[in-house]
Amino acid sequence: MNKVVLMGRLTRDPEVRYSQNSPEPIAIARYTLAVRRKFKKDGETDDFIPCVAFRRDGEFAEKYLKKGMLIAVSGRIQVRSFEDQQGQKRWMTEVVIEEQDFAESKATFEGRESRDSGRGEPQQQSGYDQDGFSAISESIDDDDLPF
Repeated sequence: MNKVVLMGRLTRDPEVRYSQNSPEPIAIARYTLAVRRKFKKDGETDDFIPCVAFRRDGEFAEKYLKKGMLIAVSGRIQVRSFEDQQGQKRWMTEVVIEEQDFAESKATFEGRESRDSGRGEPQQQSGYDQDGFSAISESIDDDDLPF
């Protein structure tokens, strides 16, 4: 089975090209995900994983995905070879995207983006914290729950 599931932030806006060798151009979007990896001894690092999305997934990436967004993807690992400009054979491993979803709300992303670019603090939605989640009231009784 060849299946991979990742969640990370885009390191840059997707680079989208359209194929010219078919009757109908096919969108090909390439982007890199920075995926956090934690160590047992209080350490962490990021892995930078190249991804490629075709057709509708490529068009979706072009239209909606932006640098810094937290997304979740699933797909398969693909290893391919090619010759570089010097004629050397090179190998590349990438994730071919089968599904991609937002992993944070638009308000959270835009709020983080505005803080990062120095445009001030984002507007807080009433009743929501900075991650876009509402607080659970401590006064909820178990008898009020439907399950």
